Amino acid sequence: MLKPFSDRVSGLQPSAIREILKFTADPTVISFAAGNPAPEAFPVDVISKISADIFAEEPINALQYSITEGYTPLRDWLKADLAKKSMFRDSDNVIITSGAQQAIETVAKILCNEGDVIICEDPAFIGSLNAFRSYGVKLVGVPMDDDGMIMEQLDAALAANPTAKFIYTIPNFQNPTGKTTTLERRKQMLELAKKHGVYIVEDNPYGALRFAGKDVPCIKELDSDGYVLYCGSFSKVLAPGLRVGYLCGDSEVLAKAVVGLQTSTVHTNIWAQMITYRFLKEVDFDAHLAKLRTIYKHKCELMLSGLKAELPDFIKLTQPEGGLFIWATLPEKYDMNKFCTEVVQRKVALVPGNAFSADESAVSHCFRMNFSTPTDEQITEGVKILGKAAKELLK
Repeated sequence: MLKPFSDRVSGLQPSAIREILKFTADPTVISFAAGNPAPEAFPVDVISKISADIFAEEPINALQYSITEGYTPLRDWLKADLAKKSMFRDSDNVIITSGAQQAIETVAKILCNEGDVIICEDPAFIGSLNAFRSYGVKLVGVPMDDDGMIMEQLDAALAANPTAKFIYTIPNFQNPTGKTTTLERRKQMLELAKKHGVYIVEDNPYGALRFAGKDVPCIKELDSDGYVLYCGSFSKVLAPGLRVGYLCGDSEVLAKAVVGLQTSTVHTNIWAQMITYRFLKEVDFDAHLAKLRTIYKHKCELMLSGLKAELPDFIKLTQPEGGLFIWATLPEKYDMNKFCTEVVQRKVALVPGNAFSADESAVSHCFRMNFSTPTDEQITEGVKILGKAAKELLK
C-alpha cells in the first residue's frame, strides 16, 4: 500500500480556524472567527492608482523575476524606518518575505533540526505553531498571565530543554489573547535568551494598531547583541492579499534565510512589493495608520461594551489596547468546545482556544473573538446571540 505523505506533514491537522470559517460561507452566520482587517480599512482607490502607475511607468520590472532579498527601494525604506526606531544594527539586514508567515517559517527552516525545541507562548498563533510542527520540532508552551509570558516558567522551560533553538513571541496585542507583554517582561525575556543562548523570534503584525495605552519598546529595540529576529508585516496595515512581510536580524542569519527562500518562492511578488513601496512614499502613512486605529478602537469598544452587557459576569474577557482580538475564558466546569459548537449552530462563529495550544491534546476553557472583520451591525447582533446562548447553556 502506498504511503502518500511524508513524516513531516502526516501528523499535521487542518487549521481549526480555516475549518470554522467554512461555516461562514453561510451568509446568515456572523463570524467572530476570522482575523482579517476591516473591509473599510483597505485603501482600494490609492492601491488601484499606484498599480496603474506602475504598469504605465515600469511594467517589465513589475512582471519580471527579481532578487530573493526583495525590492531594493522597499528594503532601504525599511532599514531607515527601523533605524529611526533603534531597531537596526550595523550588522543587521532586512529581507522581504511573503507575509510574516513566511518569515517565521523560514526561521524554523534554517535554525531547527528534527527533535529540536521551540519555546512559545501558550496559547500562540496557530499558523506559526503548524509551521514549526512541519519541521518535526517539539513545542514547549509557557503559560501567560496578563503581563505576558511568565518568566519563571520560561526560565525553567529553557533549562529543561537545552536543545531549544528560539523563543517565539507576539508581544503586542497577541494572537489569540490580545495581551501585551510589559516592558519589564520583555527585558527579562531578552536576558533569559542571552543566559540560555537562544534566539527570540519577535512577531509583530499588530504593533502599529495600538489604539489605547502607551507604546512599549519592541524587544528588538532592546537588543544590541543580535539575539532578536524581528518579523514584520504590511498585511494588517495595508492589505494581506499583497503578501508583503519582512525579516530583520543578524546579517549572517539572514544570508542563510535567503538561501531558504530560494528553495521555495524564489522571491516575494515584486509587483506587490512595488505597490507597498510607492504607498509608503506617496501616501501619508502616519495618517493612514491613524485612520486604522480609529476604526479598530471603535470596533473593539463596541464589542467589549456589548459583551460586558450581555455575557454572564463569570466569563473573563481581556481588554486589548490594540490589534484585532478579544480572549474569553470560561470557568473550568464548562465544556468550551461544546459551547462553541452550540453557538455556531445559532449562527455565530467563534474559535475554540485549544486551536492555539502548543500541546494539541491540552484542554482549553477559552475562545477567541475577532472584532475587526464584522460590521457594527453584526457585532451588535452577534453579541446578543452569544449572550443569550451563554445564559441558556452555561447554567
